[in-house]
Amino acid sequence: MESSYPVQFDIDFPDRPLNRLTTAFRIFVAIPILIVIGALSGGSFRTGNQTTTTYVMASGGGLLFLPPLLMILFRQKYPRWWFEWNLNFLRFSNRVTAYLALLDDRYPSTDEEQAVHLDIPYPDVSQMNRWLPLIKWLLAIPHYVVLLFLAIAAVLAVIVAWFAILFTGTYPRGLFDFVVGVLRWGNRVTGYAFVLVTDQYPPFRLS
Repeated sequence: MESSYPVQFDIDFPDRPLNRLTTAFRIFVAIPILIVIGALSGGSFRTGNQTTTTYVMASGGGLLFLPPLLMILFRQKYPRWWFEWNLNFLRFSNRVTAYLALLDDRYPSTDEEQAVHLDIPYPDVSQMNRWLPLIKWLLAIPHYVVLLFLAIAAVLAVIVAWFAILFTGTYPRGLFDFVVGVLRWGNRVTGYAFVLVTDQYPPFRLS
């Protein structure tokens, strides 16, 4: 079912054999790009839990949150370049996350879209509630709880997919769709609670 939620996210399913060698050593191959995204985020990161840790770091560390919140609150304005920074940082971090989750075997680009698609329309702040950004992060708590369990399940799915790719060269479609769905859900929550691009509450679904 096609979602009408403002934050649109998808990853192209690879219709080719995935690289088994880079899959086997993915966490080591990804170290250079993790250093890059760590520098952009301005924070440290661990590589122990490659999927969830990277996503949390990318979703919170490098985003502009407080400045847009203050501008929306006092000026009802969202500077376009701040929006573009947040959007492009999220796109980049999602490419890195997709690479770590084995969803794509092409090395994450710092600027090209590749197989990971994230689209967020520029918000019309004049039509939004200027006070809601103060509590959006609080209203999203139910999503944090659900996403915690979904993230654990996604990590297990990635581990199963790792073995499947090593033996068959393909990512099981059901596992692929599930992991992409978890990332889609997380991006919607990030767009609502931290990037502040919509007042529409995120749906509780993977699609």
